[in-house]
Amino acid sequence: MSAKPDLPRFNRRGFVAGAAAGLLLPALPRMAGAQANDVAIEAKPASAQLVPSEYGRTDVWAYDGAVPGTLLRLRQGERLRRVLVNRLDQPTTIHWHGIRLENAMDGAAGLTQEAVAPGGRFIYDFTAKDAGTYWYHPHRNSLEQVSRGLSGALIVEEAETPDVDDDLILLIQDWRLDSDAQIVSDFANMHDMAHAGRIGNHLTVNGEQAYARPAKTGQRLRLRIINTASDRILRLGAQGLAGHVMALDGMPLGQPEPFGDIMLAPAQRADIFADVTAGAGETAHLTSIERDGTFSLAAFPVESAASSTVRPAPKALPSNPVAAPRLDDARKLDLVMEGGAMGRMATARMADGETRSMRELIGHGMAWALNGTAGMTDQPLARLARGEDVRIRLVNQTAWPHAMHLHGHHFQEVTGETLGPLRDTILMMPQEEREIAFVADNPGKWMFHCHMLSHQAAGMMSWIDISG
Repeated sequence: MSAKPDLPRFNRRGFVAGAAAGLLLPALPRMAGAQANDVAIEAKPASAQLVPSEYGRTDVWAYDGAVPGTLLRLRQGERLRRVLVNRLDQPTTIHWHGIRLENAMDGAAGLTQEAVAPGGRFIYDFTAKDAGTYWYHPHRNSLEQVSRGLSGALIVEEAETPDVDDDLILLIQDWRLDSDAQIVSDFANMHDMAHAGRIGNHLTVNGEQAYARPAKTGQRLRLRIINTASDRILRLGAQGLAGHVMALDGMPLGQPEPFGDIMLAPAQRADIFADVTAGAGETAHLTSIERDGTFSLAAFPVESAASSTVRPAPKALPSNPVAAPRLDDARKLDLVMEGGAMGRMATARMADGETRSMRELIGHGMAWALNGTAGMTDQPLARLARGEDVRIRLVNQTAWPHAMHLHGHHFQEVTGETLGPLRDTILMMPQEEREIAFVADNPGKWMFHCHMLSHQAAGMMSWIDISG
């Protein structure tokens, strides 16, 4: 049997300007609160063709057996009800990332619910308050479960459909594969955890190793881009596409911004209205900008022209009902990120209340701390009154980036006395200091953690408690 070629560092076809791209359930038993017409989402082992066919299929974990998982799409204000069925050999949950929902439905194991045991079920039932691009993934042993493929898109549509010709969802996943195209199971790799995290060697878009969709010159595409990678930061650009960033992390911008290139940390999203400017016979590309070059992530081969008319800039999407914080009266808090390789952290407290040296922390699988504490404890970052305005100064004292994610809320960056776009995840660069503000109007216990999942697993987890 002939030897397989070396698995490429990425699936991406080398990007060359103007290069053409080829087109390439059983019934559930009744349960407490269950209804006869309940729909299940199964988390289970499966296989997927992530790489060229000569390598065969990759063993994955997937929602409903597909990578990405079942697309969930509903209108703003509609109710979503699904029963998670756990077919894995370890406990799991579903976290509905970016959705402002009731605390009991957040899916944060150990904080808002008990993890669903193998063979178990849990009903998620909530109303989608905000239109936008969201996603779902496990919040129990997240590093392994997300890295094995458990993720899916949750799209909440606006009341009125925007003026676009096509609406495309692009879930970008970063896989670490061995020479047989199987997932490398080194999830407890402390070198990864203490550095940039688990960075893979193979990118897919919607589970495809060469994503391509036909297009026409003059078409306006809505690209809903979701970074589902465990730790990889994406820098995205385009060729043959000219457009505007319309929303970030699901929340519309008050004024659309021209799309040049954009950075997306793990868990962040961007909605881009992209007009196809490439001509017939050419190919438009959404690109990944890397240190060693620029590569095609998604290709749009142009078959013909839809129109020669240049479309006007799009109007802003309708805003979502998120309260703006009052900065003058806001409560001020600090959140300091410490630790990691080349950091200066000497000691930190662990969940048992004991203070340990960095060497001892590493022995316990910890490498990072928030405000001197490594990992979740029974003490929150803050106890807040419902409706309280909050300002948090974020200080990254480490040598590595961190994607800080707050559950149940969207926040705004504070620059002087100006509030930036609404986000649910903010990328903090090394030695950087920034400030965010939000209204604590959603009662419950909400996680606040690094969404570099290797960093989360190794200590970067905290929470806030908002009284009812």
